[in-house]
Amino acid sequence: MENDDVEMLGSESNEAGLELDDMKKRLKEMEDEASALREMQAKVEKEMGSVQAPATAASSQNNKEEVDSRSVFVGNVDYSCTPEEVQQHFQSCGTVNRVTIRTDKFGQPKGYAYVEFLEVQAVQEALSLNESELHGRQLKVTAKRTNIPGMKQYRPRRPNPYQGFRGRAPYAPPFAYAPFGYGKVPRFRMGMRYSPYY
Repeated sequence: MENDDVEMLGSESNEAGLELDDMKKRLKEMEDEASALREMQAKVEKEMGSVQAPATAASSQNNKEEVDSRSVFVGNVDYSCTPEEVQQHFQSCGTVNRVTIRTDKFGQPKGYAYVEFLEVQAVQEALSLNESELHGRQLKVTAKRTNIPGMKQYRPRRPNPYQGFRGRAPYAPPFAYAPFGYGKVPRFRMGMRYSPYY
């Protein structure tokens, strides 16, 4: 009887040891997989340039300026116009590198395009095509300007007719009209409700 108990304990410890080894193996595999994922993520971030040093940010800004110096803005483009047709229209100016027709969030054209050339001299020739016709519409061609980050124009808030007019109170000299009597000062109460507009 006692021998049976010893045999059972021995077999349970063998099973527990096998399970422990199996768990250690799985843990090692998971650690290897996690390290491989970290390496891949670092590689992708390096390729995408998401971690930019200030020097690389400045060089990318210079690169943008260089590309913009070879590009033109084309306004009043017909909505049915394709990039190939715009490229053909500007082919006489020089080699067209890329044509970008801007679209809204639904994929409908906004009515303007950007044409990038391989040479800077082609921009001057493209500007001569200002007021030329494409698909029966007169094109507006200007040199593309470079956007400077953080230089958004200030626009003051427009008055909202539903909020009422919140102007300054007209000036009244002190004590010119004392509705509370001489020497009495009115007590001003704050409004009971919170209003984010005032």
